[in-house]
Amino acid sequence: MKPKSKEKSKHKDSQQVSNSEQKAQESKLEELQEKIESLQKEKDELFAKLQRVSADYANFQKRVPKQISDTIGYEKEGIIRSLLPALDNFEHTFQNAQSAENVDVLVKGIRIIYDQLIEILKSHNVEQIHAVGETFDPAIHEAMTQKTDTGKEENVVLEEFQKGYKLNGRIIRPSKVIVNKLPAEETNMKQQEPDESEAAGEE
Repeated sequence: MKPKSKEKSKHKDSQQVSNSEQKAQESKLEELQEKIESLQKEKDELFAKLQRVSADYANFQKRVPKQISDTIGYEKEGIIRSLLPALDNFEHTFQNAQSAENVDVLVKGIRIIYDQLIEILKSHNVEQIHAVGETFDPAIHEAMTQKTDTGKEENVVLEEFQKGYKLNGRIIRPSKVIVNKLPAEETNMKQQEPDESEAAGEE
């Protein structure tokens, strides 16, 4: 009889072990299921965010060209509006010129309009390049030809064919100029003049 009781106790122990293992597996399955659900939820949230970002970017791509176009349009309108008063003054000058006997009156009117246009350009950060009397600079001047003026320094701008302009400090058109070119003898003499004066000072 005793062996039977031992077998029963062993059978009970094995049942208890299998039950605990089953519970442990069930617990792990529940944990895995929770993790899967959490990851699925996180994936759905990320996908929704990605869709929103993609939609925002698509709208941005559509919106930016229109904004740029509108900005350019407003800038053009502003420039045109600023030029209209000068155009009005031209019309007034031409109307008065028909009855004006004095040419000086016409010239004075045109000069006023010219000054007005220069001020309008300045308001848009456009400035004229000063050339006459300045040393020739290929970055801002374009040499059309050369002349000789012994009373001026070598490589100095003597005349200006066409004014140059800068926009926000950047060259938009160089000045077209005539540059002074001294004969070789004159150039050598001018280079020797400082040496002679220094020699006189040393004496």
